[in-house]
Amino acid sequence: MSEQTAVKSGATPPAGNAPARRKWMLILALVFVAAGLIYFIQWYLHSRHFEYSDDAYVTANIVQITPQVAGTVVAIAANETDFVRAGDVLVTLDSTNSQVALQEAEAQLAQTVREVRTLYAANNGLTATIAQHQAELEQARADLAKAQADYARRQHLVASGAVSQEEVQHAQTAVEAARSNVAAFAAALTAAQQQLVSNQALTSGTSVRNHPKVQAAAVKVAQVYLDMQRSAVLAPVDGYVGKRSVQLGQRVAIGAPLMTVIPLQQIWVDANYKEAQLRRIRIGQPVALTADVYGDKVEYHGKVMGIGSGTGAAFALLPAQNATGNWIKVVQRIPVRISLDAKEIAAHPLRVGMSMEATVDLSEQGGAVLADAASPRELAQTKVYSGAAHAADALVDKIITSNLGEHLAPAVKH
Repeated sequence: MSEQTAVKSGATPPAGNAPARRKWMLILALVFVAAGLIYFIQWYLHSRHFEYSDDAYVTANIVQITPQVAGTVVAIAANETDFVRAGDVLVTLDSTNSQVALQEAEAQLAQTVREVRTLYAANNGLTATIAQHQAELEQARADLAKAQADYARRQHLVASGAVSQEEVQHAQTAVEAARSNVAAFAAALTAAQQQLVSNQALTSGTSVRNHPKVQAAAVKVAQVYLDMQRSAVLAPVDGYVGKRSVQLGQRVAIGAPLMTVIPLQQIWVDANYKEAQLRRIRIGQPVALTADVYGDKVEYHGKVMGIGSGTGAAFALLPAQNATGNWIKVVQRIPVRISLDAKEIAAHPLRVGMSMEATVDLSEQGGAVLADAASPRELAQTKVYSGAAHAADALVDKIITSNLGEHLAPAVKH
């Protein structure tokens, strides 16, 4: 008979049901207490030493490929998903105009070298001319002194009749002619000296190779040569081609985005932790990560590289205006940058934007919260563009050398 029936009939329920109910309630309570105790023990011994976040994503340097000169695209050598190495030609622009400009600049440099050579040669010629004029001036002065002496002697003899008046007149004419010669040679000497001073002002303290006019023409050659070389757009780093937007025949401007190259061997993870989770996170702490693409079977090992200096909302295009209108508190997240093991990345490649799960081990508390010093090395560098500069210098040196005279001193290296 049920308990409800017993109540309706006025009968008393069986006394044995109450102890059984209390027994099961006690067992259930003990189960909850045991579960709570186990959870507390597990949290105290393990979980409190870790911070977990599933708001984590793979990040890498996305290198924008942009041209250094304007031009029309005549060839494309890489497509999306292709692997390229630093220095590979990705896009080729039409270089016809640059080639014509280079020929003109080379001719101008050669002409300038020859003109400057003429200045140095003129200095040598003027030096010889000055020496000749000085000798002629001394001779003219000696002739003048002799003519003046003859004239004076004849003036003393004209009174005695030993010398005719005509001879005296001839002697006076000779004096005037000698005086004219002295003035002419002195003027020629002065003009030559002034010309030498003017030429020396243009050539003193330098050589033909290092002359300002030659250097200006050389810079023009180097600039045009570099523009011609830059018609080939190179990959600055090793990586995989991302989004390609350039097409054949397209007229591109300086700095226009053509494609992207992503060095997937140099990636990291940005894990976004809540504000309260950052209390014990320090730089250098180990991190265990898993990727959705591989699941729990593949575990990556990394380290905390740094903690962001602001929340995502602070750097948003339209930051939150918390000081106006109605305000609703939203828990903010701070990005934590986590490095990855290069060998693990090579064994199990990742892609930019993939979802990750990150668990930071908080056992080590010796690290800093924020970096206290700048990086001791360059974060990134490329040398694919330095070769063009060396080639431009070699071209300039070749043009100058081929237009220098053999009598000049050996060229000084620029």
